[in-house]
Amino acid sequence: MESNQNPYKLIHKDQNSEARIGTLQTNHGVVNTPIFMPVGTRGTVKACTPETLTDHIQAEIILANTYHLYLRPGHEVVQEAGGLHKFMGWDKPILTDSGGFQVFSLGPLRKITEEGVEFRSPIDGTERFISPERSIEIQNALGADIIMIFDECPALPNEYDYLKNSMEMTLRWAERSKNAHQNSDQLLFGIVQGGMERDLRQASVKGTVSIDFPGYAIGGLSVGEEKDLMYEMLEYTAPLLPEDKPRYLMGVGTPEDLVYGVRCGIDMFDCVMPTRNARNGSLFTSEGIVRIRNSKYTRDFSPLDPNCTCYTCQNFTRAYLRHLHVENEILGSQLHTLHNLHFYLSLMRGIRRAICDDSFASLASDVPDIGALVGLGQTTKDVC
Repeated sequence: MESNQNPYKLIHKDQNSEARIGTLQTNHGVVNTPIFMPVGTRGTVKACTPETLTDHIQAEIILANTYHLYLRPGHEVVQEAGGLHKFMGWDKPILTDSGGFQVFSLGPLRKITEEGVEFRSPIDGTERFISPERSIEIQNALGADIIMIFDECPALPNEYDYLKNSMEMTLRWAERSKNAHQNSDQLLFGIVQGGMERDLRQASVKGTVSIDFPGYAIGGLSVGEEKDLMYEMLEYTAPLLPEDKPRYLMGVGTPEDLVYGVRCGIDMFDCVMPTRNARNGSLFTSEGIVRIRNSKYTRDFSPLDPNCTCYTCQNFTRAYLRHLHVENEILGSQLHTLHNLHFYLSLMRGIRRAICDDSFASLASDVPDIGALVGLGQTTKDVC
């Protein structure tokens, strides 16, 4: 892929919202958008083989984490193995986040300066340092198709002056990230920050777009604020971003959040929710959440979701899935994860189909018909 080409192609826009479908060209293939990216933090989507992701879930792109892979096994090891794709046996697109959110999560264990972030490794207590240049160096070595600038994700609530200074530093870090980027096969995305302040979000968009990236992310949401406020800021920020570039909402992801994000014009999503909830026995279905540990499922010999076409629902009962979960059997985590990710990817296919048919607005109202969208995604192909 030549670096001077725009990797994003807008195919169709919904008549009654900002929702749109498109394609994103990467070095390891084309991604259909809107899309959900399963999270493979440490180089694996927990409880899933690459074959499961491809054949049963139909994942098109996954996410891995720069911070965690830097700590262990180390980006040098991954590079020596031939890059992250070969290391983990995944031949489709990968996005790596820059480590900014993980640094935010360290709280008092880190010190932020203009140069970067000093912190102690939670693994062995050694002193570490990540700067914009270091983050890009690590991501270049990992070899993901899409990489992110190094940003600061400020805690909320916070003082206006802190949010302003943080946003302005993130813009400076964005410049440094772009200057450090050495691999033209990788798409480097900018990140918009600014807390819950409209003027700061607007300034962040203006400054980030002026640096010129092939894609843009909205960061700093779903970090403790009320959902209505998150939606308000998302609805305000997303349309400010260039229409001819992909828009990525970082780390936000109930099914309802995804539908709302698409309504606002978002193209890419990631969240640990479907995989983490799966391991905890909280399963998404067309009839609502099933908490499989509940004793009422002990003799329930029906499928987890009678409307689902996934391997789990086609072959196993709620009673068996509860038995696996209660006994802490590894197979339970595998089957639950397969189902939850199948649900999420079906939802995204259904959303794309509905946008194509100009029926998205009716299904994505204030109380979106998640079941209908998922069902549509289980019976459709991406043709528009």
